Amino acid sequence: MSAPPSPDEGLTAAQLAAKYGLSVSGARPSLFEYVRQLWDRRHFILAFSRAKLTAQYSQAKLGQLWQVATPLLNAAVYFFIFGLILKADRGMDREVYIPFLVTGVFVFTFTQSSVMAGVRAISGNLGLVRALHFPRASLPISFALQQLQQLLFSMIVLFVVAVGFGSYPRLSWLLIVPALVLQFLFNTGLAMIMARAGAKTPDLAQLMPFVMRTWMYASGVMFSIPIMLKDRPEWIATVLQWNPAAIYMDLMRFALIDGYGSENLPDHVWAAALGWALLFAVGGFVYFWKAEERYGRG
Repeated sequence: MSAPPSPDEGLTAAQLAAKYGLSVSGARPSLFEYVRQLWDRRHFILAFSRAKLTAQYSQAKLGQLWQVATPLLNAAVYFFIFGLILKADRGMDREVYIPFLVTGVFVFTFTQSSVMAGVRAISGNLGLVRALHFPRASLPISFALQQLQQLLFSMIVLFVVAVGFGSYPRLSWLLIVPALVLQFLFNTGLAMIMARAGAKTPDLAQLMPFVMRTWMYASGVMFSIPIMLKDRPEWIATVLQWNPAAIYMDLMRFALIDGYGSENLPDHVWAAALGWALLFAVGGFVYFWKAEERYGRG
């Protein structure tokens, strides 16, 4: 006597999965669901960023002081080379140029560190990615948040430098908050773009220091773009001033430094800062999410 035919006979694998509510392991969730999962893990993201920040200099005798000492030493080297030898401070008094330079180094380091951490966010944490199920965007977001916390520690020294050279607290200092928020959004989006690229091409981590160094020299960290390029075609200075790294540095300098007025800023600078932040935050997030199911595989 033959067995009765199965009610599932003739159904494809996809039809069987749909009938019994099965889904592919590690499948990418919808964008809305992905955002919800990230929000549910907000405490993990914050704790992970704090742990990384604490562990960063755990083997050094000076410990967390290196968070401030490293950008300050960089600023001292740049001042010696560009300020004293190459005279990149032309058009600015010493009381303006030194906080101008230190602000540029600190703010650009925030972006640079976020990008470099983003490149290794997936490829450098494959054990964690393969062992646990969580939205992978948690990693680049955590690293960007780590760099924000590091900058906030450094801001204390930046305030001391500004006051030491005659820039005392005023209402414009309140603009530091929206400038940092916009830069953080931009950095996070860029970190997610680099995290996806670095997950596919780990060698990108070896190339990025050269890219970031070129970006730094093109962003006016050590010199005023309009003053330095006043004898060049105007469009060159315009393009360099409108690059996002230069915009966020100039906003911080305008807020913090007496004598660095609005004439040093490109037109519609706040609109440009907002545009860059939204473009990279939203675009970078969607770009990263689209490859969610591929991270840690292969």
